[in-house]
Amino acid sequence: MTAKKTLALRPVPDARVPETAMVMAAGLGKRMRPLTATRPKPLIEVAGKPLIDHVLDRLRSAGVKRAIVNVHYLADALEAHLRNRVKGIEVVVSDERARLMETGGGIVQARDLIGDAPFVVVNSDNLWVDGPSDAIRLLAAQWDDARMDALLLMVPLARANNHVGQGDFRLAPDGRITGWRTPGKPAPFVYTGVQILSPRVIRDWPEGAFSTRLFWERAIEEGRAYGMVHQGLWFDVGSPAAIGKTEAILADG
Repeated sequence: MTAKKTLALRPVPDARVPETAMVMAAGLGKRMRPLTATRPKPLIEVAGKPLIDHVLDRLRSAGVKRAIVNVHYLADALEAHLRNRVKGIEVVVSDERARLMETGGGIVQARDLIGDAPFVVVNSDNLWVDGPSDAIRLLAAQWDDARMDALLLMVPLARANNHVGQGDFRLAPDGRITGWRTPGKPAPFVYTGVQILSPRVIRDWPEGAFSTRLFWERAIEEGRAYGMVHQGLWFDVGSPAAIGKTEAILADG
């Protein structure tokens, strides 16, 4: 039997971690069917616990005090889980039962809950393992409010486990996001679903549902969008097939 490896996290100096995070958990989980026929995607288990518990554990260990979780599909089941099983972090529900707002619209709907300080945003359908240091703390340590409105955690396309796309972004040597992938030209970095945003980005939004991409595009145009490369493992857990692949890699330590 091979002993599991353990990795001691290195402390991150001067990391002022945002107190509030927004957890995106309202999606329909279509790619995860048939597993999502009877339960919302955030409650699908990977490595022995629901996806949303992995996310909340990471937020709590990084020092985030409060998580705003948006709900829509099978919202009652997700709310019951949050009430009964989550400890060590305050959870506030942003209710999207009446209408699914997508990522950008979800942030707008939760605007009054978010407050006026930079906040973490995490998708509930990804799973990551920290490298030598806590990834959220590293993001917080790199955050510079004077020059940033968005700081996205990314992985190189070659290390994006289970990801079937062609990458998302290009980065300058200083970490500034310089653009998106273009047709026929894959981008070298994949967005992990983890970021820090300034409330400054929440402005002039369209009515109804829309993607966070609108906020990113503005920040990129203004030179205020940056990326940080994740040093640990990251998994796109978007389909039933990805669950077994993810668990196999995690089991190898």
